[in-house]
Amino acid sequence: MKVSYFPGCTLRTKAKQLDFYARACAEKLGVELVEIENWQCCGGVFVTAKDEIASKLASVRALKAANERDEILVTVCSACHNVIKQTNNAMLTDGEFADKVNRYMSQDSNFTGDYHGETKVMHYMELLRDVVGFDKIKQSVVKPLTGRKIAAYYGCLLLRPGKVMAFDDVENPSVMEDFIRALGATPVVYPMRNECCGGYVALEDPESAAKKSSAVASSALSHGAEIAVTACPLCKYNLEKNSGDIPVVYFTELLAEALGIKEEDNNAE
Repeated sequence: MKVSYFPGCTLRTKAKQLDFYARACAEKLGVELVEIENWQCCGGVFVTAKDEIASKLASVRALKAANERDEILVTVCSACHNVIKQTNNAMLTDGEFADKVNRYMSQDSNFTGDYHGETKVMHYMELLRDVVGFDKIKQSVVKPLTGRKIAAYYGCLLLRPGKVMAFDDVENPSVMEDFIRALGATPVVYPMRNECCGGYVALEDPESAAKKSSAVASSALSHGAEIAVTACPLCKYNLEKNSGDIPVVYFTELLAEALGIKEEDNNAE
């Protein structure tokens, strides 16, 4: 099957592995990620002010492009996913906001009509769970991660706001642990797995960011984790910078390893 794909800016620079392995693994699992043409930065954060539309236009254009192809829009970066899904919800539920956005976009040279939140937005992890299925992933594993104790780090953006993201249970999520089990590893459940790492205040308050990320890492380590896995480039950066005691990897890298893709990539080098 084909799905529309929004990679996002960071996956072109600091998070190339997140993108590379996402594409390779999807192909192996029978899904083609078709990159949206002429996409732009999602804005990096969802601004809640109702009269602020400029930073949301890139997300709406990506959503509209997927809708015109009658495809799901898949994201893999937690920040991009949060911005795009919240923007889509605003277009679907806030008529005044949608009207302002559509009037602005009607000035585009390639304008093809209004958009009102029709596109289904899925995070790559949801694609694995709800479309591919963890059972199929388990069957596709050629190099099971047996014996590995892995801590899933959700952070803030995948889960909140809960009613809009509808990703998993906000207080007690399980999708990433189920994913880890499908790869043959042992998930480590720990108290700080869905707490903020402090990434968004890293520049203005580095001390606070360091304290928050260190608390996350310490919590995972104290419950026996050997490695942490995340879907957010900002979380990965912040955890690595402030708590070097536990390795942090992208979930697509683990998937690639279990499917034998990472080994193939290393052999090619």
